[in-house]
Amino acid sequence: MNTSTLVQKLWNYCNVLRDDGMSYGDYVEQLTYLLFLKMADERSRPPHNQPSPIPAPYAWRALLAKDGDVLFDHYRHTLEELGKGKGTLALIFAKAQNKFQDPAKLRRVIVDLIDAENWSAMGADVKGDAYEGLLEKNAQDTKSGAGQYFTPRALIQAMVDCIAPRPGEVICDPACGTGGFLFTAHQYLTQHNPNLTRDEKRHLKEGAFRGWELVQATARVCAMNLMLHGIGSEKSVPVRVADALAADPGERFDVVLANPPFGKKSSTMIVGEDGKTSTEKDIVERDDFWATTSNKQLNFVQHIKTLLKANGRAAVVVPDNVLFEGGAGETIRRKLLHECDVHTLLRLPTGLFYAQGVKANVVFFDKKPASETPWTKKLWIYDLRTNKHFTLKTNPLKRTDLDEFVALYHPANRHQRQATWSAEKPEGRWRGYEYDELVARDKASLDIFWLKDETPGRQRQPAAARGHCARDRGRPGGGAGAVSADRGGFERHRGIGRRVRGRDNGSAVPSRADADAQ
Repeated sequence: MNTSTLVQKLWNYCNVLRDDGMSYGDYVEQLTYLLFLKMADERSRPPHNQPSPIPAPYAWRALLAKDGDVLFDHYRHTLEELGKGKGTLALIFAKAQNKFQDPAKLRRVIVDLIDAENWSAMGADVKGDAYEGLLEKNAQDTKSGAGQYFTPRALIQAMVDCIAPRPGEVICDPACGTGGFLFTAHQYLTQHNPNLTRDEKRHLKEGAFRGWELVQATARVCAMNLMLHGIGSEKSVPVRVADALAADPGERFDVVLANPPFGKKSSTMIVGEDGKTSTEKDIVERDDFWATTSNKQLNFVQHIKTLLKANGRAAVVVPDNVLFEGGAGETIRRKLLHECDVHTLLRLPTGLFYAQGVKANVVFFDKKPASETPWTKKLWIYDLRTNKHFTLKTNPLKRTDLDEFVALYHPANRHQRQATWSAEKPEGRWRGYEYDELVARDKASLDIFWLKDETPGRQRQPAAARGHCARDRGRPGGGAGAVSADRGGFERHRGIGRRVRGRDNGSAVPSRADADAQ
C-alpha cells in the first residue's frame, strides 16, 4: 500500500469517528495505542520471533478475539493495566483512556484498519508519512492546541540539511514535541548514507537520538511517530517525559536541533486558602548557566549550549526577543558570541506557526573550547522575512522557499560563503556582520534588518537610518515571548544549581498554561 492510499484510509475512519465527537487528537491517540499493540504482535511472529513486551491477556490477539460490549470492557481494562507498566509501556499507555463511543466502530478500526495491514513490514516512509499527516491535521485544529508542538516540516528539513548530521553522531532535541527534528535527521542519514555498516544501522535505530518532552500526551505521540519512522522499538524509545530545563542531564551530544516552546515566562498559578490567586515565576538557577532568568527561551539557549559536546552543532528556533532583550538577554548573547561560533541567523517570516503573530528566527552555532579570544568571527544573516508573506493554508512555506538559504549556507564548507547583498545590490538577502560590529551594537542586539519593507502601510527604513533594537522602531517586541525578562529584577548571574521560585504577588504574569502556549 502506498502512502496516499493509507492516508486516505486513515482519514475515512477519522471522519466516521468525528461524527461521534472524537477529535483529531483523540483519534491519533487511540490509533497510537492500537498500532503499538499490533506492531508488538507482529514482531513476536516469524521472521522476527521477538519476545513481546505486552502480557498475553492484553496482547493484540486477545483484543481481536472479542466483540461488542465485551470488547469495549476489555479494551478499557487493557489500557488501564498497560498504563501501570514501566519503560516504553508507561510512555505509551500512561493515563490512557478509551475515547470510542460505539463498540462496533472500535471493532471496525481494530479489524478493518489496523489488523488488515502488516505495519512492521511496511516501509517507514509510508507508515511514518501517514501518521505524520494525521499529526499535521491535528495541529491545524486550533481547538486541540496541538499546533504548539508542530514545527513546519519544510523548515525542519532545511535546518537538518544545513546541520548535515553524520553517521555515528548522537542528536538531541530537548523540546521534541511530536519528534519532527529527530525523524527528519534519521531520514537525512539514511538517504545520504545508503551503505551504512551493521553497527551504524544499529546505532541509528537504538543510540543516535534523544528527546525530552514535558507533556505526557505529546511524548506518547512522539514515541509512536519515532517508532513508525524506524527509531527505537517496542522495548525502548529515546524519549523522556521530563522538564528539560530542571537540571543538566550530564549527557553531551554532537547535534542539537530544537524549537523550544514559545511563552513569556515559566510560571505557576497559586490559589491560597482565602481563595486569592498569585503567580510564582519559575526561575531556573543552574551553575552551568551564564545568567539566571525566568525567560524560558533564554534558558533553553543556555541549556542547549550545555548539551553540546565541544565542536557540537546546534540549530535552534527562537523568538525575536532572544535577539534584542536586555539584562540577562544581553549577558547571554555576549557570552554566546564569545564562547561559541555563532555563524548563521535565519530571519523567519510570519505565518509559519499555528500560534498567531509569532516572529521567530533560527540561530546556528557551534560550541567551542574555552578561549580568551571570541570564537564568533562573522555572523551571516539571511532575511526571509522582509517582503515575504506566507500563510498556513493558502500559501504555506515549502522546502523550495528555503533552497536559496540552504545553498548560501553552504553546508559542505560554510567558510566559502558569498554575500548576495552589496551597495550595488541592496536587495540581497544574505550578508555578514563581523564580531566587532555585533558587540558594538546597543545591548549586543542581533535584531538586524537592512532591506526596505515594501509592505503597504509598513514601510521600514534601512538599518543605517534606524535604531539598534526592535523597540527603537516601535515594533511590539517580536511576537510571543517578547515581554522583557529583566523587568522585576529576577536576573542574577550564575546560579546555585537548583530551581527556585520567586513570588510575584498576583501581578499580571501568565499562568503555566498561558506561558506554555505558543
